[in-house]
Amino acid sequence: MLSTLNWILLITIINGFIAFAGALFFSLIKKDLHKSLIYFVSFTTGALLGGAFLHFLPEATAELSLVKTTLLTLSGFIIFFFLETYLHWHHCSHGHHCDKHEDEKKPFVYLLLYGDAIHNFIDGIIIASSFIISIPFGIITSLLILAHELPQEISDFAVLIYGGFSKKKALIYNFLSQLTAVLGGLIGYFFIGIREQAIFLLPIAAGGFLHIAISDLIPEIFKEKDPLKRIINMLIIVAGILLLLSAKTFAK
Repeated sequence: MLSTLNWILLITIINGFIAFAGALFFSLIKKDLHKSLIYFVSFTTGALLGGAFLHFLPEATAELSLVKTTLLTLSGFIIFFFLETYLHWHHCSHGHHCDKHEDEKKPFVYLLLYGDAIHNFIDGIIIASSFIISIPFGIITSLLILAHELPQEISDFAVLIYGGFSKKKALIYNFLSQLTAVLGGLIGYFFIGIREQAIFLLPIAAGGFLHIAISDLIPEIFKEKDPLKRIINMLIIVAGILLLLSAKTFAK
């Protein structure tokens, strides 16, 4: 029978390999999906908004005051704004004509990876905490986390492709951002008190997710001029939010 630590390592490593779901999904679909990538961008937008408003902020306010949560959320938004500004400046200062090259990597792809890394680190801590309570509780919690990660990782992979990454680079970077769950799991197991400090990361991550969704992805989505396609994109955003809502409902 697996020990508590082995369960934590197993689940967090499985969580890391979910990053391959996007590459597998697109390899199985033979037709050109370039035109439909924007729909995956819409789904990721909804998932980011749902994650921020339905998971991260409620959990943060349960432990922190509303003022602290608000200030930390704004801090996260501002931190990601400056990160994006730096990434854009760094890219343009190395000889790229950012307004002319269509294959430019959009700064939001790196922000998405940073946000996912924080998100997965926190997931690792949650997984470790739940297994320390009991193995059955840990399994249930892990299944809920993995269930909502799967469709989101497929969409995140599509967003990285849309933002200018090659499929190989998108896979590697996405996998590395998922593996922070292993680090979170180990820290959660050996220093369970870290959960009390990790709560401060939740609103910061929420602010980052809101910045990516509002400042980067939504403007990309609404470059579409066709009214019908705009409505479809909006419905897909709602679907992303509902996925996170259902995950929250089942977790209760």
